[in-house]
Amino acid sequence: MEYRYMGKTGLQLSVLSFGSWVSFHKQINDSVADELMGMAYENGVNFFDNAEVYALGESENMMGRVLKKKNWDRTSYIVSSKAFWGWRGKSNKPNQTGLSRKHLTEACHEALQRLQLNYLDLYFCHRPDKGTPITEVVWTMHNLVQQGKILYWGTSEWSGVEIMEAHRVAQQYGLIGPAMEQPQYNLLERNKMENEFLMIFKTVGMGTTVWSPLASGLLSGKYNEGIPEGSRFAIKGFDWLKDRWMKENFLEKVKMLNELANNLGITIAQLSIAWCLKNPDVTTAILGASRKEQLAENLKSLDAKEKLDAGVMQQIEDIVQTKPVLPEY
Repeated sequence: MEYRYMGKTGLQLSVLSFGSWVSFHKQINDSVADELMGMAYENGVNFFDNAEVYALGESENMMGRVLKKKNWDRTSYIVSSKAFWGWRGKSNKPNQTGLSRKHLTEACHEALQRLQLNYLDLYFCHRPDKGTPITEVVWTMHNLVQQGKILYWGTSEWSGVEIMEAHRVAQQYGLIGPAMEQPQYNLLERNKMENEFLMIFKTVGMGTTVWSPLASGLLSGKYNEGIPEGSRFAIKGFDWLKDRWMKENFLEKVKMLNELANNLGITIAQLSIAWCLKNPDVTTAILGASRKEQLAENLKSLDAKEKLDAGVMQQIEDIVQTKPVLPEY
């Protein structure tokens, strides 16, 4: 396993990490989660990603039970939670969502209870909150760090402007600013990482825990001939995901990438994840898996990275044609 420093912090994350977004509780039970997390950990994965909203709190409950049973050395792994949507679903009341001091603090306590931990290594603002001043968010996160409840805080799917405003507030008041962002990043979704965030990487620095390196499974090739039963796009409530990715032009590109991967002797999933890791601004790519075979395949992406030389990277660009056009200076 390879480890990278998270932005300008001293924290090292495995370049491949394990997330629970769709799979935990919805697709797999405790014994499968135990097996997959164990397999990831044994292969050097040290970061496990979660959030209050995943399966409405049940994902964190499940991960908490697995961690308690595993009894790994707490200093050897990193766990995250994210707050914004709450976990009560349609019964959410005012202050049970968003980034107010009240919700961020209470959501942190609830996540610690579910995960059965004394502190969170990483705590994310899961989305920007237009109704809460960024000053309130920064002060709250700073205080949670000072109280020892979280070690690092960050953002997820914030704009570059919002992240830099958080840093401005932190600098103004001498507070701890955001250390990491969790954006979507894959061969078909590149603008934030390769355009919008470039100046942040160059100035204040930022770690990234990128999600959906396989575009919710599209880049694994499993949807080339339709939607298999039990797959992510077949799950009730995830129609929006299916609508986002099941497009003819994307499927054509996936088929061409599949051919290229075959020629290299790797799978398209390995090619797609390895491509993400070629970007030095990616600290870690979060893997999601519901089967051992799937996780084993994706963990081999690190070896596949060596096959992606300049020539292959150009072939990939020629196929996807998604590289952001940067402004000329």
